[in-house]
Amino acid sequence: MKQIIIVADSTADVPKAIVEEYGIHIVPMRLAFGEETFIEGIDITVEEFYDRLSKSRDLPTTSQTSPSQYVEVYQNLMQQYPEASIISIHISSGMSGTYQSAVLAKSMIEEEHGEAVDITVIDSLSATYGFGLQVVLAARMAKAGASVPEIVAEVDRVGKARQVYFLVDVLDYLQKGGRLGKAAAIFGTLLNIKPILSVNDEGAIYAVDKIRGHKKAVSRVVELFVKDYGDQRDINIAVCDCVNPEGAEEILRLMGEHFTIHEVVRTSIGAVVGTHVGPGTVATFIWPAE
Repeated sequence: MKQIIIVADSTADVPKAIVEEYGIHIVPMRLAFGEETFIEGIDITVEEFYDRLSKSRDLPTTSQTSPSQYVEVYQNLMQQYPEASIISIHISSGMSGTYQSAVLAKSMIEEEHGEAVDITVIDSLSATYGFGLQVVLAARMAKAGASVPEIVAEVDRVGKARQVYFLVDVLDYLQKGGRLGKAAAIFGTLLNIKPILSVNDEGAIYAVDKIRGHKKAVSRVVELFVKDYGDQRDINIAVCDCVNPEGAEEILRLMGEHFTIHEVVRTSIGAVVGTHVGPGTVATFIWPAE
């Protein structure tokens, strides 16, 4: 049985215990507060990041991993596991250039090694655990002995079946990131407006609704999921938060009143997505249970 190595960038927000269990190779992103640069998950924890974010006047800058860095990652894996296949899954090309970096890195290695290269690069068309769930699925299938084509087909199927809604608690970060005008942010804050965001088929974030008041917004998120999934009631769910565990547990509880939940994943939204949606945000991802 040919070994398959799963690679993902750190924006997948896969819990550390799962990463270690399946031997997933995580390539960290970089971010900077002014002149200070950090490697996500190594130099700065999630808690430290959100603490700094809440105190910073300006948004930190985030940078994708370069093609040369992916070349190094792939070549190291090829040397360590010379007979293995590599499946590399990344944050949506509609949100970051990371996928393109990985594709270019593969091309650079192919120019050097030719047909000996066995790397498959996948555009998840999602973010945070929206593609983390695909990464974990791929790792589980690889461990169970599935082939590369089988894994790629299943990752694609689940990607098309998943659904996500982000419930944003404060408007400041959408405004700082240019997704919301300053006047609209001030007016929305005064009216206690809670935006609900999702990800479209092209992998870009878009606004679904704007609800006044937290409780109504949470109820609206659940209502949207129920509408999306029709008669399908058996689901897996991942609830990810930006330092808002209470909000995450609230959504999880309400979802349990409408769906039969088989697998639950709780994790944090990392720096790249968290920079733009801000503290208090809760993202909920669901996909059909087998």
